[in-house]
Amino acid sequence: MPAPILPLIEAAGRWPERGALVGLDLGTKTIGVAVSDPDRRLATGVETIQRKAFKADAARLLAICAERKVVGFVLGLPINMDGSEGPRAQSTRAFARNLAGLTDLPIGLWDERLSTAAVERELIGMDVSRAKRAEVIDTHAAIFILQGALDRLTTLRRSGQ
Repeated sequence: MPAPILPLIEAAGRWPERGALVGLDLGTKTIGVAVSDPDRRLATGVETIQRKAFKADAARLLAICAERKVVGFVLGLPINMDGSEGPRAQSTRAFARNLAGLTDLPIGLWDERLSTAAVERELIGMDVSRAKRAEVIDTHAAIFILQGALDRLTTLRRSGQ
């Protein structure tokens, strides 16, 4: 049975109470990967996958999930500033549909507007060279996306929603 693809809050209802989540920043050339701790408090960068073919990319992602005992995915959905979905969001949804056919782990979509820009500003502020930024930006964007989702879920849990 294919995995459900849902907005983050709905996906959270499908995940067990504990267990790591994997966060993805999907780019055209790379996939930034981050994983949370089992209590879902902290996102940590894992790697940047150089995209090849979908099957190879998915195989690596599923291997990471198995290694880390992941219970669900958080995919950054690049929504435009006006709230519409452009080609990148459509590409992310297509990736999610393809991935859902290979796993039963629920997939949550999380608005990642400006995540890469925010990470780049942070890295520039830390005086990271342009070359080094290019190496780490996708993984850091995945951390930013996943941590934002974790923080949102924590806020909702604390408020009883």
